[in-house]
Amino acid sequence: MAIKLLQREEMSYKLLAVEKLNLLYNLLTSLFIVVLYDSLNNPQKMLTDRFFILLLTFVPIYIYTRFPCAITRFLRVAGQLSLLSYWYPDTFEFNRIFSNLDHLFAQIDLTLFGCQPALMFEQVCSSFWVREAFNLGYFAYYPMIATIVFYYFFARNREIERCTFVLVGSFYIYYIIYMFLPVAGPQFYFPVIDPALVAGGPYPEIGDYFNMHPEISIAQSGKGGLFTHLVGMAQASGERPTAAFPSSHIGISTVIMLLAIRAKRGLALALAPFFLLLCCATVYIKAHYLIDAFAGVATGLLFYLLTSKFFDKYMRG
Repeated sequence: MAIKLLQREEMSYKLLAVEKLNLLYNLLTSLFIVVLYDSLNNPQKMLTDRFFILLLTFVPIYIYTRFPCAITRFLRVAGQLSLLSYWYPDTFEFNRIFSNLDHLFAQIDLTLFGCQPALMFEQVCSSFWVREAFNLGYFAYYPMIATIVFYYFFARNREIERCTFVLVGSFYIYYIIYMFLPVAGPQFYFPVIDPALVAGGPYPEIGDYFNMHPEISIAQSGKGGLFTHLVGMAQASGERPTAAFPSSHIGISTVIMLLAIRAKRGLALALAPFFLLLCCATVYIKAHYLIDAFAGVATGLLFYLLTSKFFDKYMRG
């Protein structure tokens, strides 16, 4: 396998589909910054970051042109996926300038379900092992992404471009939504309103509160075992009051499951328990309202179909 990965390929100077996608997203969000320049907190840094991301995009491409093999081609793919860790918190820099909408989504959950599922779920399922299981599911999000990419790269290499285009394209659609739909989720909203109103409302508007208070108030660390602690650490260090509706954790996991079904039924069956636990965990740990979870499944299906159709029509070959 190592020899095969190092064998020289017939070099192509074409950009990968996912690299084209990154350049387009970079350009589009740069235009957003220019339009909203006077409202953003640090537009100069945001534009500078995008310039360096543009330069860094071509570093693995250059390495590939010097050493064209499967490993350097995989570095190009991995480089694009790694940029997601920047693009996610970047959405908060846009939506923090708008008035928060959590009061509407908390009210929708209460109206539809007669309670706050994010509160009731944890109260009903409060045992140590249940908490650990759900946090394991939530923690499995990034391993699931890595698994599907590695599987396509090594087992269905001819479809790796399609896989990564669908995956990253779906991420970018979610990120554009989050820029202009400022919903933070129960883990941010509930701690900053009157505790007497959390379970039954009425839910107050908090305007641009999170613009000056982006820190998370609810974290899982100290409440359970290993996976509860790991999720708590991740929340405390990297979470932002953004990206609640629809749930991209569930949406992207839905995309992964569809890619897995396309690739190999056994792979889909292996990932299915983690997918189900993750869907429950997003509400259980109060990252999302239940309506966010349902919307995550629906948009995951929709974005998979849209990005797949776009790739097959315009990007293939």
